Order: sequence, then C-alpha cells, then structure tokens
Amino acid sequence: MSKVTSADLLATAKAAIEFISVEDAKALANDDTAVFVDVRDSKELEAGAIPGAIHAPRGGLEFALDPASDFAVTELTSGKRLVLVCGSGGRASFATKLAKDMGHDAVCLEGGFKAWKTAGGEVV
Repeated sequence: MSKVTSADLLATAKAAIEFISVEDAKALANDDTAVFVDVRDSKELEAGAIPGAIHAPRGGLEFALDPASDFAVTELTSGKRLVLVCGSGGRASFATKLAKDMGHDAVCLEGGFKAWKTAGGEVV
C-alpha cells in the first residue's frame, strides 16, 4: 500500500480550488459581497491581519462553516464569497477545498498573508 504525503494532499486540494491574486483580493477588501477568513492560529495573528477578516482557525473550520452547527459563524454561512487566508497559502488551500466541499463559494488568497503584506495590503 502506498502512502499519501502532505504534498500529495496539498496538490490535490490546489487542483480543485480557485486562487485569487492579492490585487484582485484588495479590490474585494471593502466589498460587502465577500468575507475574508483567516485560518491561521491565534498566535500568528500577532503579526497582523487583514482588516475585517473573520478569524476561524483551520482546526474547527468545519463547524464554523456549517449553519447547523452550534459553532456556526454567521458571517461565514451568509452566502457571501469566502476568501480564505493563511500564512503563505497551504492551509488556506485545504480550507478552501473544505469550504467548497461544504457548498460555499470560496477562493484561496494566493501566497497568503505574507503575499498580502508584501504587496502593501492594509494590515491591522
């Protein structure tokens, strides 16, 4: 039996999702049809965050995205386009695949928060 690696899983996730560039994401930053979802761990937020982003760590994202869950996050189940963000794009790729599998309109920020910050995106 062959083993699947994390790289294999990530490649599969990336092949199944859509990415959004930082420039296109910046245009959505003040658009009420989209919600930025930061899936990084709490400690990582010390480096800053995208203004208005909802913090929903990847570890409990399934529950935050499920309107039937006791842990549902209203902003994430509103039907708006979800822009998922992590540090550099890997975890957000997995999170975007999950969101799409759960029926959400979701895209992954290409390059993650690191790319956002490097490109001069607003940070709080």
